[in-house]
Amino acid sequence: MNQFSYVRATTAKAAIDAISKDKNARFIAGGTNLLDLMKSGVLAPERLIDINRLPFKDIILQNNSLHIGAMALNSEVAAHELVKTHHPLLSQALLAGASQQLRNMATIGGNMMQRTRCSYFYDTSMPCNKRTPGSGCGAIGGINRMHAIFGASDQCIAVHPSDMCIALVALDATVLVTGPKGNRRIPFGDFHRLPGDTPDKDNNLAKNELITGIEIPASPFTKNVYYLKVRDRASYAFALVSVAAALDISNNTIRAARLAMGGVAHKPWRLQEAEKTLIGKAPTAENFRIAATVATQSARPYKHNAFKVPLAQNSIVTALQKAAAI
Repeated sequence: MNQFSYVRATTAKAAIDAISKDKNARFIAGGTNLLDLMKSGVLAPERLIDINRLPFKDIILQNNSLHIGAMALNSEVAAHELVKTHHPLLSQALLAGASQQLRNMATIGGNMMQRTRCSYFYDTSMPCNKRTPGSGCGAIGGINRMHAIFGASDQCIAVHPSDMCIALVALDATVLVTGPKGNRRIPFGDFHRLPGDTPDKDNNLAKNELITGIEIPASPFTKNVYYLKVRDRASYAFALVSVAAALDISNNTIRAARLAMGGVAHKPWRLQEAEKTLIGKAPTAENFRIAATVATQSARPYKHNAFKVPLAQNSIVTALQKAAAI
C-alpha cells in the first residue's frame, strides 16, 4: 500500500473543502471496500478524508418519506424498526449482503459507492477499462461466468455488487448529495451508470460531491416483499443473480409491482416492463413466469454466463412466489 495522508472532517463543508483541494483525495467511512482496493493496488489515493464524524446517521420519518443518513451503518438500518415496518424489502436486502462484521462497519453511503468485484478489475496485471481506461477488457474474452447479461458494452461487462442498491432502485429511492455547488437530489435509478465508453465512472456524482442520505417514499410494499439472492455458497458471497420483488395485492389482484435484479448489469437493473405485465393479474405462478420471460428478453449473455438467463427467470418466479406467499 502506498503512503497517504489522513485528515478527519467534522462538517460536510470541511469535507468538501478538503477534497476540493486535492484531486487524488478520497472520502473514507467504513473503508470496507476502499482499503481492499488500496491494498490490491487498484487505487492509490494520496489523501484520505475521514467522514465518520459527519452528522448523517439519523433514520427518521420525514414528510411521509423515510430518511436514512449516509453515515448510518448497514447493520443499524437493517435492524431499525422504521425500516422493518415501512420498507422490509430494504432490511432483507441488507441482511443478504456481506457478513455481520462488515455490516457493522459499512455505511449506507459507502455501500452505494462500492466498486465491482470483477476479478479482472482487481488483477492489476490484466487489462481493465474500468481500472485503466483504454487498456481493454480481460473479461470479454476471458472467464466471464460472473458478468453482465444486460446493458454491457464492448468496453466493460462488469456487474454492480450491492444488494442494498437493488432494493433501493425497486423502492424508487432518492439520493441526497451536497457539493461545492450546493445540494441536489438524484433519483436512485439515475445514480449508477451503464458502462458505455466510460466504464471507469460508476455513478453520476459530480466532482467533489458528498452523499448525505437517501429518501424512500411511502409505498404499499410493506407485506408482500422478498429479496432472493443466489450465490455460490451460503455464507458471504456476491450474487450470481438477485431479485428484489414487491407486490401490492388486494382481492387476489396485483395492484402494483416492483422488480429489480442484481448480479446481471453494471447498475441495479429495474424490470419495469415485467412489472407492467403483473398489474391487474392474479398472483399465480403462470403470470410470474410470463413476467420473468418479459424481464429477460433483452439479455445478452457471454461465453461462460449463458446459465444466468434461465437462472434469472427462475429466480424472478421464485422471488415473486415468496413475496405473494403462494
